[in-house]
Amino acid sequence: MKRPRILTIAGSDSGGGAGIQADLKTIAAHRCYGMSAITAMTAQNTRGVHAVLDASPAFIESQLDAVLEDIGCDAAKTGMLSREESIRAVAASLSRHQVPNLVVDPVMVSKSGHRLLAGDAIDALVTALVPLARLITPNLHEVEELTGRLPGNVEEMEEAARELAEFGAGAVLVKGGHLPGEQAVDVLWDGTKMQRLESERVDCPHTHGTGCTLSAAIACGLARGEDIGVAVKSAKVYLVKAMKAAYPVGGGIGPVNHLWEFESGAATTSE
Repeated sequence: MKRPRILTIAGSDSGGGAGIQADLKTIAAHRCYGMSAITAMTAQNTRGVHAVLDASPAFIESQLDAVLEDIGCDAAKTGMLSREESIRAVAASLSRHQVPNLVVDPVMVSKSGHRLLAGDAIDALVTALVPLARLITPNLHEVEELTGRLPGNVEEMEEAARELAEFGAGAVLVKGGHLPGEQAVDVLWDGTKMQRLESERVDCPHTHGTGCTLSAAIACGLARGEDIGVAVKSAKVYLVKAMKAAYPVGGGIGPVNHLWEFESGAATTSE
């Protein structure tokens, strides 16, 4: 059986909880083949980001060309891109290689509050990369950066999803985990239909890398041929279980447990 090939284009997290490391763990847990192009190296742990070293745009393109010319991919996802030049290099390479099923996680700020995307790079993200995406997955604070308004309820999240779709992405998933309530509600707009996706709110302090993990899991579903709604719902089930199985690492905000399946023997997705 052909194993789906997933390419993650993101920053390296030396603490292992987010970025490339979280993506590759998630991809492996979904029984897909993971590849990577590292856009930046971060010195970070569960307490915060201490330093960032950006890869040059030329080297980012070299990584992408090396992987895509030989192995190819069935889906790709982007995470931390940090600079305008990096975003344009990634967009040019993805366009040149006609990469399918692109999931763009518009990473802007780390869990500890460290800014990971330069303010002048947002225009490049919107104009060069988002139009290539089959799906974008902003959280509420990223929605605010992109639209100038912070949604305060589900109705405003739906308005934001429609507005963000005008940037050219095939679909928009606005993540509502930062809103209060017993249920965590995300909204998915696919251009024709709006869905409210509810999941239980997990009382867990270990949430480092949740956005990376969710977008990587969605990319795995798309690579297997699932439609957007199914891929998102399956990824949410996986993430909730990973959060429930999280355990303390370090002295700050720890990561989810990407490999919970191998401890429980359960399936990575639900029917």
